Amino acid sequence: MGYALVKELCARGISVVAFARGKEKLRQLFQQEKLVEIIGGDVFNLEEVEKAAQGVEIIFHAINVPYEEWTDKQPQLLANILHVAKQRATKLVMVDNIYAYGRSNGKKVTEDVQKNPHTKKGKIRLQLEKMAKQSGVDVLICHFPDFYGPHATNTLLHFTLEQIVRNKRAMFVGDLHIAREYIYTPDGARALVELALRNDTYNQNWNIPASDLITGTEIVSLAQEIIAYKKKAFVVKKGFIRMLGMFNKNMREVVEMFYLTEEPVILSGEKYEREIGLFPCTSYQEGIRQTLESIQQQS
Repeated sequence: MGYALVKELCARGISVVAFARGKEKLRQLFQQEKLVEIIGGDVFNLEEVEKAAQGVEIIFHAINVPYEEWTDKQPQLLANILHVAKQRATKLVMVDNIYAYGRSNGKKVTEDVQKNPHTKKGKIRLQLEKMAKQSGVDVLICHFPDFYGPHATNTLLHFTLEQIVRNKRAMFVGDLHIAREYIYTPDGARALVELALRNDTYNQNWNIPASDLITGTEIVSLAQEIIAYKKKAFVVKKGFIRMLGMFNKNMREVVEMFYLTEEPVILSGEKYEREIGLFPCTSYQEGIRQTLESIQQQS
């Protein structure tokens, strides 16, 4: 989401400081953007976060760490960001997921539902939300479903689409026939920036749903139409993830989140539409086409 946020802010004529550990990667992504100042640094180094935040009005927090590091590092990195935001009297916008909502009750989830996470990572996300709300910082928290889009590389759907571009047998995590939602990152960024630039949206939670639901079968079918892909998808089941977890710490952490592929949590966007207006809405056909083109360009 960080890439899409920078592009959206620049498109609105807003100067941006792009801060991440990989300074060279930032240069590759944003070297054509005149409004972007690139600062390399470590979010766990308070002085480097303070340096990056000099003169900014809003901090967008879209940094993540590997699952196996969540327990210790998620609270630590947020504490640094909150410290700097409070010290410099800046607003904070947090990119959040759906983990803290817990299991689906079969209905679309609204922002006022009581959060009851049953997974370790869901409880950590709720802990972070409470930290932010108790900090005294003006904070805006946005919940998103799974991402996909140009440069959204650390996502389940990117993994599938990348294999399709390489003409390999695509691996799809979860049941191919269960409809889930995936948000196209440029759409998510537009909705999030719209919220961030208003004064009356802070100290609240906001859900940003996808344009629609889609099954894995439909995703593969769209990709087949776009780039003449003819192979069938291989379904990755929970047992396979558990087996990989014997050798890979991150895969071990993925197992507890597998419920989201079986009982998808679907977000309600009623609050946003009531208070802000219609969501940016790119069709899956167009979003997948642009994502596949981006992957091809990077290959």
